Amino acid sequence: MLSRPIDFELPDELIAHEPPEARGLTRDGVRLMVSRISSNAVAHTRFSHFPDFLKRGDVLVINTSKTINAAFEATREAHDGSISDVMLHLSTRLFGKGEPWVVEMRHRSASGTSPLLDAQPDEIIRLPAGGTARLVAPYTAGRKEFGSGGVRLWIAELWLPESALDYAQHYGSPIRYSYVPQSWPLEYYQTVFADEPGSAEMPSAGRAVTSEMLQELGRKGVRIAPLVLHTGVSSLETDESPYPERYHISYPTALAVNSARRLGGRVIAVGTTVVRALETAVGDDGYVRASGGWTDLVITPDRGIRSVDGLLTGLHGPKASHLAMLEALAGRDHVSRAYEEMLNQRYLWHEFGDLHLILP
Repeated sequence: MLSRPIDFELPDELIAHEPPEARGLTRDGVRLMVSRISSNAVAHTRFSHFPDFLKRGDVLVINTSKTINAAFEATREAHDGSISDVMLHLSTRLFGKGEPWVVEMRHRSASGTSPLLDAQPDEIIRLPAGGTARLVAPYTAGRKEFGSGGVRLWIAELWLPESALDYAQHYGSPIRYSYVPQSWPLEYYQTVFADEPGSAEMPSAGRAVTSEMLQELGRKGVRIAPLVLHTGVSSLETDESPYPERYHISYPTALAVNSARRLGGRVIAVGTTVVRALETAVGDDGYVRASGGWTDLVITPDRGIRSVDGLLTGLHGPKASHLAMLEALAGRDHVSRAYEEMLNQRYLWHEFGDLHLILP
């Protein structure tokens, strides 16, 4: 549990309920607020002007994890004999017999889904095309408490007619929550540079980046450095720390980051997932090492950030744990001022919303 979370009231009309394309915008037509840590100055523009804020020698680090169809309509067979319609969300792939995954169970209704918190071990979940999941045990990742109200995440054994990723492609759909009332194809939940399937939900900070923009940045002398962090489900307690996730940082990316900082360039992370991966791999000397595996790192203001100078990020909800990461980079006063400004300027929140670029 994080202390003193940043809190504010988010009106429903400031939540993006559909992709920008459905609002008559291009991907890069969403709004962008640029805030500078050194002066607290802010600028308002469209994301299409994002390259104007980067310069030769900068490194832009992107997460190339690809979103999967991680949501499945299912039937729950409870121990009391009752049968109910539910949703099963794949979150994170584990390793072991029976292709174990971390999953989240959710109630299903006409108005959307909500957390299912009373599941029990050994319950059977019937999936499409003869697939089956068995809930094995609560997924605690070493935590002593589950949070308020019950168990949100489970370790489940899956029995499927094909691999989980192929099965998801054929029978699943993108995870969406009640604030997005209409279903959208998976392509709306992908970044243009995504190439390795594995994320339960889109690393959404990079959604507005276009192929043309990447080319423009390259011509400008900005280096694009990829890494991979596969995201799990984001529907945890609003003030609950993120769970472990798999990541990989290549030697060329580590070299690009270290070289930029040594030569006076800036390292700009596209999304909190990139910061989490880089901070997992950075040493006390400030150098990022090529590495991979699991990260359970929680970034707080007390810990600080050593690997990046700036951050492109979406707009996070009240008390979200990601706000602590923003605090670690920019300070509480800067983040609070920035969010007050975005609220006053009627920016849009969540994965289909507007963006915030934090620069030194």
